[in-house]
Amino acid sequence: MKIAIDVNLTRENAYEVALNVLCELEKLGVRILMAQRYKDTFKKTKAVFLDGEESVKLCDILISIGGDGTFIHSAHNAAKYDKKILGINAGTLGFLAGLEKQELSLLKNLIDENYEIDNRMMLCCEHYIGNELAGKYYCLNDAVLARGTSLRLCDITLSCNGKKTNDYYADGLIIATPTGSTAYSLSSGGPVVDPTIESIILTPICTHSLFSRSIIFNCGCELEMKVVNHELCRPVLSCDGEEAIEIMPNSKIIIKRADRNTKIIRIKSDSFTDILTKKLSERRA
Repeated sequence: MKIAIDVNLTRENAYEVALNVLCELEKLGVRILMAQRYKDTFKKTKAVFLDGEESVKLCDILISIGGDGTFIHSAHNAAKYDKKILGINAGTLGFLAGLEKQELSLLKNLIDENYEIDNRMMLCCEHYIGNELAGKYYCLNDAVLARGTSLRLCDITLSCNGKKTNDYYADGLIIATPTGSTAYSLSSGGPVVDPTIESIILTPICTHSLFSRSIIFNCGCELEMKVVNHELCRPVLSCDGEEAIEIMPNSKIIIKRADRNTKIIRIKSDSFTDILTKKLSERRA
């Protein structure tokens, strides 16, 4: 078995956790693949270091070590090459982690194939300037269209399947997957949605309106957003928390279900509600 490792070394405990993971996998006789950028840090291990994305292309399973942000970044590559992914939490919260740092003995379940796969839907976000496709992005969590450097609210027109749905005068709109319903959308008053209920969740950010509720759309819907007052609010688009992209005049954003999923490995038997209750109680603490 070939397992690729992706680790966020800026996390306080990530290096130590990664060493423990590598040690555990070596004992299990796994061939470990890592990107070339990790070579100097982990040169004393038995890992094989490869250029570019070769480690993900060639692996059977990708392990992501860090927090939720690290996992989402790794998940994009895993989904791109149709690979299974396991998250190991090196931080504090970690909604998406399959294992905590003190549970590494359970890695043997990967060898025995004693695990389940959660197929999480993703979103495809297309940015058009006029009729030209200017950018195409994938999201496991959410796409956010929001005001940029200006303090003026955005005037956004939303359409669903070609029909106008609503006008929003707000700081912006969050379009989330069920996986992303526990992220920025939740912080903005959106609903928590079980990931098995495939849907697209729209949550306005600080809307200046009596109608400020989220809307849950069927996962087969195609949403289109246009900013009417571009010059006043200087809107930007961010997908899964990546660097914001400035939205030009005469632009439209189209969001729909992606043609790829994230295959998340679930070793433990914890249900979605078990994880939600545990993680939110940790956050309160």
